[in-house]
Amino acid sequence: MGMTIGEIYELAVQKGKENDPRGIEAVEKELERLRQDYEELKPAEKEVFDLERLKNPYADTRVLYGDLEAKVERVMVGIDIEVGEILLADRLREKQPLDLVIAHHPEGAALANLHLVMHMQEDILANYGVPINIAEGLMSERIAEVNRGLLPVNHQRGIDAARLLDVPLMCIHTPADNMVNTYLQRRFDEAKPYRVKDVLSILREEPEYAAAEKKGAALKVVAGSKERRAGKVLVDMTGGTGGSKDIFEHLATAGVGTIVGMHISERNLEKAREAHVNVVIAGHMASDSIGINLILDELVRRGIDVVPCSGLIRVARI
Repeated sequence: MGMTIGEIYELAVQKGKENDPRGIEAVEKELERLRQDYEELKPAEKEVFDLERLKNPYADTRVLYGDLEAKVERVMVGIDIEVGEILLADRLREKQPLDLVIAHHPEGAALANLHLVMHMQEDILANYGVPINIAEGLMSERIAEVNRGLLPVNHQRGIDAARLLDVPLMCIHTPADNMVNTYLQRRFDEAKPYRVKDVLSILREEPEYAAAEKKGAALKVVAGSKERRAGKVLVDMTGGTGGSKDIFEHLATAGVGTIVGMHISERNLEKAREAHVNVVIAGHMASDSIGINLILDELVRRGIDVVPCSGLIRVARI
């Protein structure tokens, strides 16, 4: 069987749309709005515009190097793929066939444009009862901050290594994060945990979290306590990276009692505590692994072999 690199890329984008917390109709509407904006650009602006954005709503998911028509039967997949992992892939090719390397975290232009996917957080917040004008106002500053932080980054290093060694490379970021976000949100919506400790129990039922805890990456209640009532649970694992520090009071007002995330900054944690919102950190590598695993299961169904590396806790659900 097998697939082409282009088919894997298109499948990842489609799965991202289907599991987008905003809903697929909202995603398609946003794409249509962007297409209209593109038509109004000046010729010089069109020349440098990334045309992939007109069909792929996730700027942090791209084929970074390789022929879209190349056949793929075995992939090496990791959470972070940098120069070291590219060298590892080249070394592995001396021992076994290896057709493609897939990173979760973005590199290259996909990293440089990470801030573009953060706008989806505005709609997610609105879906949980935060007025859209407040969500947009709070997120605009944070998005600009992330954009400025990415400006000096040497984001082409891994891609340059892939090109020199002729190792096909792609990254799948927000589509995978959408998968884990939707997967866990459905679990909590169905289970309706009463206390925060019940939230932890539900997470531990997922093999990735259980495996991570055995390796020292334990689940942590960093705001609130295990005995507090959970209230409405919001899974916050998609939308590029951490959002505005000032959003927690608005989430609390909207009725959110507990946030389950991959990670949280100290300044955001302080604001969450001030708003009396419980925060459970499920773990970064384990959470990313669930999202990637859900996509990898789709590849395995189509005959692709998977070689996990770089922090990926591979668990099959098929």
